[in-house]
Amino acid sequence: MCGRYYINSNILKKIEQVEAVSGASGISGRETVQGSRRDIRPSETAPVLVKNGKSSGRGRQVHVEWMNWGFPRPEGKNLIINARAETAMEKSMFREKIRTNRCVIPAAGFYEWNSQKEKSEFCREEQDELFLAGFYGEFAGENRFVILTTEANPSVAPVHGRMPLILERDEAVSWIVDDSRTGEFLHKVPGALSRKQEYEQLTLF
Repeated sequence: MCGRYYINSNILKKIEQVEAVSGASGISGRETVQGSRRDIRPSETAPVLVKNGKSSGRGRQVHVEWMNWGFPRPEGKNLIINARAETAMEKSMFREKIRTNRCVIPAAGFYEWNSQKEKSEFCREEQDELFLAGFYGEFAGENRFVILTTEANPSVAPVHGRMPLILERDEAVSWIVDDSRTGEFLHKVPGALSRKQEYEQLTLF
């Protein structure tokens, strides 16, 4: 699963540099990232890349919106924050939203916890941005997003069995606007990541 990720001031600048994004110059106007990073937890607001409703010229196919993370559950308890990429199209609650409301959640990195509740941080050292595949829906007049997850790759598997569905930089806009590639991306295996862990419990035999 993906229960927490982080952004920083640099990731906001990187979004502005994505050629297909319109309206990104004021991305930091609504929420300010203080210091080197800001953790994003379920229910909190974060920048999300979504498809432009109309052509905005100069090939600007997507724009930035600020959304809250998580769909409210029908029974009113907790939030749905993740959906399995392998089965999301089979779920009536998700199917149409994936078809029409795909989005990308920019991140600098994310966290996972192992069975001993030890936290690991995952990122890419060669580039300081990740593009997480997701989708959004409208609830009570506001858009909210969910992050897609997939089977953990070798980088994450020693810590957790699931991880975010991570797109490459040149795949991010295609995920949002190209309906013909949705199935392809839902079966994508994310690339290798760097793992950082401050403390790891040792077992004595």
